[in-house]
Amino acid sequence: MLHVEVKSPKTHTSHATTPADNTASAEPGIGELEQAALADGTAPAERGAAELEQAALASAERALVSGGWGARVVGRLPGVAVVLVLAGVAVPLGRVVPVVGGPVFGIVLGVLAGVLVPGLRRERLRPGYDFAAKNLLQLSIVVLGTGLSLQQVVRVGGSSLPVMLGTLTVALGGAWVFGRLLGVRGDTQTLIGVGTAICGGSAIAAATAAIGAKRSSVAYALATIFTFNVVAVLAFPPLGHLLGLGPEAFGLWAGTAINDTSSVVAAGYAYSQSAGDQALVVKLTRSITLVPIVLTLVLLKSRREARTASVGQAGGVGAQPRKLPWRKLVPLFLVGFVGAAGLRSAGVVPEGWQAGLALSGTFLITCALAAIGLSLRPAELRAAGIRPLLLGAILWIAVAAASLLLQLVTHTL
Repeated sequence: MLHVEVKSPKTHTSHATTPADNTASAEPGIGELEQAALADGTAPAERGAAELEQAALASAERALVSGGWGARVVGRLPGVAVVLVLAGVAVPLGRVVPVVGGPVFGIVLGVLAGVLVPGLRRERLRPGYDFAAKNLLQLSIVVLGTGLSLQQVVRVGGSSLPVMLGTLTVALGGAWVFGRLLGVRGDTQTLIGVGTAICGGSAIAAATAAIGAKRSSVAYALATIFTFNVVAVLAFPPLGHLLGLGPEAFGLWAGTAINDTSSVVAAGYAYSQSAGDQALVVKLTRSITLVPIVLTLVLLKSRREARTASVGQAGGVGAQPRKLPWRKLVPLFLVGFVGAAGLRSAGVVPEGWQAGLALSGTFLITCALAAIGLSLRPAELRAAGIRPLLLGAILWIAVAAASLLLQLVTHTL
């Protein structure tokens, strides 16, 4: 407990004691939050330990910034080292169990490590975690862009495009409608919708980098995508045989209705070699829709922030949204993603580099998710309940059914 001694005014003084005098008599070194707590008679712990923790973190960040580039690098090293160790364990586990994947193992190991070893959540490690969760996440998206060949996108042809765009609309529209009905709003609603619509973990990573989503939302979205990826890998091949789907039809179904690339590959090649080839190409084509989706998310977020700032400056009367800088509208990591895909399509990136680049991209995204897991509090997940998982289930079923229906309508089934 913090002990504060307040001296009573002496009776022989000729002047009245002012509030400032009482404040000055408090024990030196008390922060503003603690002083406010004392003023209304509540203890600092009751006033909000989270606020004190945030104030301490902000103070540490200001100290790092004022110390220059070298101080920032040194301050991040301990946290980054922890993240690298966890990612070094998670990525091999993901290769052994590809249906789960390194990124999911990364966030799970991060949460477990934070719970079992409380020292890993010390504030001096936080700058490294924040660096990995933001900067390494953005870098991973750029590296993953080298796996997208625009020639493959063109080869898929216009016949499958209606199915892909239709399922994309169902996923995003369904996230908006059912998210409102279930009370799943904000970052969680956005990430589950984007992850279901495009490419699972990679899309969640890109959307997180674009909108700065909360840690709990990222964890819930990944858990939801992972759950239904496993169900799809097990259920799609027998369902495909039951429905009598040909290799191309099954490949299109798997490529549009299963989220993560590893799960698409697992389900496609479990059906047949040609179905796996088709599913992979469809999946890569879906990935290119990441560009307009992320741009839209950035635009909406930036406009909202600009409008809020303008209202605050103008007192809410006649405020006009500020003009948005181009860096807010077009994130550099998205430029890098498109540039990397262009280099791959132009043949600048050798085919022999693909395996190494894919592994590097997976390692970087695993580092970012391990950092998010280390910063996550289990109470944040418990507070959301089961509703996000229910939203994921509804979207997954809706997209799977829409893919088959659209193939039937477009005569590609």
